[in-house]
Amino acid sequence: MHARVQHQPQHHAIARKQGVTPQGPQTIFSQLKYCRFMELPSEANAQSSSSQLTRRGFIALAASAASCTAAPPLSSKPTPRRVPPNTSWSGTSPDAYQNGGPAPRNPDLALNSNFSRSAGVTFTRVPVNGKYIALTFDDGPHPSNTPRLLNILRQRNVKATFYVVGRSVNLYPQILRQTAEEGHEIGNHTQTHRLLSKLSDSEVLNELRRCRESVAQASGATMRTMRPPYGGLLPRQREMVHAEFGYPTILWSVDPLDWKRPGIGVVSSRLINGASDGGILLAHDIHAPTIDAMPATIDSLLRRGFKFVTVSQLIAMKTEASAAHVTPAPANS
Repeated sequence: MHARVQHQPQHHAIARKQGVTPQGPQTIFSQLKYCRFMELPSEANAQSSSSQLTRRGFIALAASAASCTAAPPLSSKPTPRRVPPNTSWSGTSPDAYQNGGPAPRNPDLALNSNFSRSAGVTFTRVPVNGKYIALTFDDGPHPSNTPRLLNILRQRNVKATFYVVGRSVNLYPQILRQTAEEGHEIGNHTQTHRLLSKLSDSEVLNELRRCRESVAQASGATMRTMRPPYGGLLPRQREMVHAEFGYPTILWSVDPLDWKRPGIGVVSSRLINGASDGGILLAHDIHAPTIDAMPATIDSLLRRGFKFVTVSQLIAMKTEASAAHVTPAPANS
């Protein structure tokens, strides 16, 4: 019989930040399974392995799981991986059609993307006039999921906002280029996906600066907004980032918790039921089930009258709406 393991408080704290309650080896394997930078055996093998862990092995494994939230700096720039751009679309693809008919299309929208710095420092949603929403995807680009998602969005004439990680941009620059060329907005999600609220000011700025450089080198795209990994950025840090880069901090109004992989239908229903005017919908294009949920999600929201815009377009609407609704002063004042 193996010795009973006393969990480390530090690992508990890290797990709780991600909405996970640590209970034992199986929980650690569960966390590892969703870490995008690690490859793991099948769930059955993981269960078998978890029953054979020694005390020393479990502590080492727990430390590995914790590292998913605070990746070390890259020792050198990774070699870009060649992935052929996926621009083809088949009319018989399940990504393209829902309910046996052609997918609905987002209307063509000629909207302004330029917003004033005075528009705000932090947004979880934007007060707008009309059924406009922003669909956002974090943590990419991914070599297979992101191209498939681009096909889904293209068929529906939807423009989304992609909050990309710089080191993934360095690995898949051609996918980032394709994303930008197809009219999607690119946002800053840091270089190595670390929890910014635990970093020094200089480290925070360096994470954002390096990501900006990676995106500029890959596509020449200019980023207007940022999203902190895990939503972790202190109010003081948000002000600092806004002053340094002009980036407002973009959070979200709907989180389907798709990283927990609750099921395609659950992800879709959470996004659909949570959508409202000016909402910012969160998802992750590194998870295949999330991509599977997108056709039904987008089609349902379009049929409900929602129009998809980028985050910058949504913020610009707030600025324009505010200017258009200024109450004139009384004539005798």
